[in-house]
Amino acid sequence: MYPSPQPEAAAHATPDEFRAALSQLAAGVSLVTVHDPEDGEDIGMTATSFLSVSLEPPLVLISVREDSRMDEVLARVDTWAVSVLTEGQKTTGSRFAMKGRLSDRLLFADTPHHRGPATGAPLIEGALATVECRTEQRIPAGDHTLLLGRVLEAVVPDPGGRPLLYFRGGYRTLG
Repeated sequence: MYPSPQPEAAAHATPDEFRAALSQLAAGVSLVTVHDPEDGEDIGMTATSFLSVSLEPPLVLISVREDSRMDEVLARVDTWAVSVLTEGQKTTGSRFAMKGRLSDRLLFADTPHHRGPATGAPLIEGALATVECRTEQRIPAGDHTLLLGRVLEAVVPDPGGRPLLYFRGGYRTLG
């Protein structure tokens, strides 16, 4: 039996080391959306942290930056949606990922979408898939909040489409 090495002090990867290591993991690009009934606004954010958790019951997980507008709204509103973007929707992904961007109202005005029947959240036209959810649990995790969502509706309007991927700090496509 070999003992585990015991570091003298608890070592942690630096943010740059962590970012470099995880940039080697390809991730699908999604747009997380919510309709805020309090002010009638739609809010959207590009996410690469969207994943399946369970088939029975159908559960997914998203990660949002703590103290962001999205986190603030999702603390009050328990329904939201995710649109899985296609390789042709790079501009949409980029626009909703920009820091200091235009208002979400202007971004949605230029982005073809319709309202989800289960959540009222915007669903992006031409997405590979759309998933509407109700928050089951909020989990604090470092500088982010994880939201575990029960899937209310799941639609695949384009089963032959190709995904938009994020890899090594940039958008990529298959092939």
